[in-house]
Amino acid sequence: MEALYLLCSIMSTSLTSLLLSLLLPLRLLFRRLSTQSAVCGGEEAVSLYQGAVWHERRRPLHHSFRYAVRYALIDLDHAPRAPPDHLSADQARSAAETNGPVFLLTIPPSVGYEQNPLSLYYCYDVEGSTCNLRKCIAEVTNTPWGERVSFLFNPNSDLVAKPLHVSPFMDMLGNWSIRTKAPGDSIFVAISVQHPNLGDYFTATLRAKRISLLENDYALFFWLMPHKVALWIYWHALKLWWKGVPFIQHPRYSNPEYRHEALIRDSKLTCPQGIHNDLPHEGSGSDSVKGMNGRNRCFTWRDAKWPWC
Repeated sequence: MEALYLLCSIMSTSLTSLLLSLLLPLRLLFRRLSTQSAVCGGEEAVSLYQGAVWHERRRPLHHSFRYAVRYALIDLDHAPRAPPDHLSADQARSAAETNGPVFLLTIPPSVGYEQNPLSLYYCYDVEGSTCNLRKCIAEVTNTPWGERVSFLFNPNSDLVAKPLHVSPFMDMLGNWSIRTKAPGDSIFVAISVQHPNLGDYFTATLRAKRISLLENDYALFFWLMPHKVALWIYWHALKLWWKGVPFIQHPRYSNPEYRHEALIRDSKLTCPQGIHNDLPHEGSGSDSVKGMNGRNRCFTWRDAKWPWC
């Protein structure tokens, strides 16, 4: 049944994107003739990045791939409104307990479709004349279910118990080692999976450079970018299946307590800095468990959207 839902979802998205793509030239012409900026209410609120995502799986067999991506880094304090389906600057500041600017790194929707495996909020603290990156918030969304988990992490280096079924070819036993750096002329994000049986068997990185466009045409720059990301996800899932990597059913069918178990595992991890702040509720709410190491991380889950719910 889920395969049928997936097929219907792909067909519906394709038809909608085709129609909106045909209308895109008219929208671009209208924007050029109008005085309203095409980038979130002001070009100064958005920086554009172009680069690549690289994945490498080393066990139980080797599989790696690389694909081109385009990202937007949005200054949430200067954008007239928060991008749809994301936190506002005040919400992010409240969660991170910071007092400075907040930037959202994400792939914006294009012609009616959004696909964001990972979005990051960079939360800064201002002390006198200095502004330093203090905390980050990760929003991880799985495909095709559209479930999401959000959590705080230390950008220098952090270890997080895996809280979401992001791939049907990975179980829930791993921990995510995650790090990033303050965005500037370039952005860098690295996530590796540490597994009790397979070891450090998977790594994903994002590397991109800031670019300038003569005509900063936001819609054209990101045209079909989410679709290309989804295509790569499905294509390489098919390759893994063809290579014989075991298919793992979503844990909600076999272990309804998998979220709570992730909280317990996370509370027992040791990292450079404990995370103990709460995030705004998104759909299914948030929870936290305090472990013996004293840290108390809050995960906020959003359930799958129709028809996966």
